[in-house]
Amino acid sequence: MIAATSSGILVCMSIDPIALTRKLVDIESTTYNEGRCGVFLDEYLRGLGYNVERQKVEQPGINGSSGERFNVYATMPGSSPLITLSTHFDTVPPYFESSEDDVYVYGRGSCDAKGILASQVCAAEKLLKGGVAVGLLYVVGEERDSAGAKVANLDGHGSRYLINGEPTENKLALATKGALRVELRASGKMAHSAYPELGDSAINKLIDVLHELQRTEFPVDAEIGETTVNTGLVSGGRAPNVIADAAEAHVLIRTIGDSRDVKDIVERVVANRCDVKFALDLSAVRMKRMPGWETMVAKYATDISSLTNWGEPMLLGPGTIHVAHTPEEKVLKSELLDAVEKYAELVSGLAAGL
Repeated sequence: MIAATSSGILVCMSIDPIALTRKLVDIESTTYNEGRCGVFLDEYLRGLGYNVERQKVEQPGINGSSGERFNVYATMPGSSPLITLSTHFDTVPPYFESSEDDVYVYGRGSCDAKGILASQVCAAEKLLKGGVAVGLLYVVGEERDSAGAKVANLDGHGSRYLINGEPTENKLALATKGALRVELRASGKMAHSAYPELGDSAINKLIDVLHELQRTEFPVDAEIGETTVNTGLVSGGRAPNVIADAAEAHVLIRTIGDSRDVKDIVERVVANRCDVKFALDLSAVRMKRMPGWETMVAKYATDISSLTNWGEPMLLGPGTIHVAHTPEEKVLKSELLDAVEKYAELVSGLAAGL
């Protein structure tokens, strides 16, 4: 395949990253249902000559999910890579298949993160031709709880640098925010709604807490930005004419530093009005600058904080996060091609310093 990058440079690749992106997108792999895509990756990478290790990840059976789940780690025979290219191959629902026009590839996972994966595989081929072997680590569960990354982190295979892939518009990230998932559960007492004084509304307690959380000042960082708070799920009550005896909310807080500071604020605001559970805690991560690279700050969390045993982290990938998780998910073909060169350039620079 001969293609032009956005800079006009012609590149020759035996793997077509656009075609590979579409093949991956057309395999439904929403979180907990990644098995078929994992099998495809295993067989595809073996076909390129890689040794492939399957890292088994627990299947929780949520929402009727079933079947095997596993990460894929691939290396060339005889190599012990010090640099690892990595991303995830699970996606958010709902699934929709790929399509393309002259400019974009569309479909669930096209930018988050199957197009990234395809560009990394192509970059690894380019690097191999230049005598540089990298490891390829592709994990499940990133969109929910980083379960695959946590399994992978049991053994970093001696890697000294981890280049993780998320949509950064091919800019090198200086930092990523963390993610703190907070589950709030309020209890009350049922009563007839005509006599509210005989009951105790769990919904009212919860609403008061949520309003106060939205008005509360959380930490701010000059480089990373604000801590943000989103109430994503709310449920409770029995009927309109019944005082609610139970209510709950799930809140996601994007952290910019030590999550303990945020937990202390949440617990102070709640003040025993609800039960508090911190269901997920992914740390914010700062990364180094590289000379000559355009940079950005990722306001989202990634698997990086769960892959600490894989070496010093970096974050880079084609696509924009603004269309990820939406019905309009897409990725520029030119960015997929540019990413191949970007990954190869970054790895080559790091390898030269090893």
